[in-house]
Amino acid sequence: MPPLLPLALGASAAVVALHQHQARESAERLAAALLETLLNAIDANDSQTGAHVRRVARYSLILADAADLSPTEQRSVERIALFHDIGKIHEALFDIIHEPAKLSPEERRAIATHPQKGADVLAPVDAFYPDLRLGVLAHHERWDGTGYPRGLKGEDIPFAARLVAITDTFDAVTHRRRYRAGRDSQKGADVISSGCGSQFDPSLVDLFLCPPVFACVKHAMREPFEPLRLEGERRTHRAKEAVAPDLEFRWRNRPRTASPTVRARS
Repeated sequence: MPPLLPLALGASAAVVALHQHQARESAERLAAALLETLLNAIDANDSQTGAHVRRVARYSLILADAADLSPTEQRSVERIALFHDIGKIHEALFDIIHEPAKLSPEERRAIATHPQKGADVLAPVDAFYPDLRLGVLAHHERWDGTGYPRGLKGEDIPFAARLVAITDTFDAVTHRRRYRAGRDSQKGADVISSGCGSQFDPSLVDLFLCPPVFACVKHAMREPFEPLRLEGERRTHRAKEAVAPDLEFRWRNRPRTASPTVRARS
């Protein structure tokens, strides 16, 4: 082999690797920009839903912290909480959601399509955030298998979706809906307790309702929110796959440590 050939081959491989790295970074930035656009769309289309998902994300982070999830797992839970209702901004559902009267059976069936619609919206970033689409799709599944859209049961439901199901329901009970006033935190706790083992994962219900965790949730209910926006990008690179930045979201008006740290279990 001529002496210069190995050098030429090495240089060519380096150029190819550089181009692959640049293409991967471009794809990551595009995925991050798409998430930011979707967050802006939630607020722009429906400020009530925007406020709801921020509250659910806050409660979900408290519960995820109490469950000893890693920082990466907590950010995954946060993303699922922030996007869990994105399917509701679908044109076919918007008028139904904002109708002041109680829903008819037909309207309820239409609203029940929002997890699938949300998963469809998130499909373009599935290669980067597969947990996001699956969590959004499963956030109305029930522990006893009677939920929707797939009728998953027990631990077949993604853990993050089981967690968000609790915080989503709690916020739905404790904040005003178009057809009723919001109820207090104790009523929210009662609803979560009544769904233990049927609607919700029993271990997560016990954790959510244990006094130290629930005290943090009640504290968070009183905190104001800032508009949704991305805080920044954290990139990790693997040799053979594109990995989107592990995003954090700056919608909290103070550091997360402002609330009591939760590690206690009942």
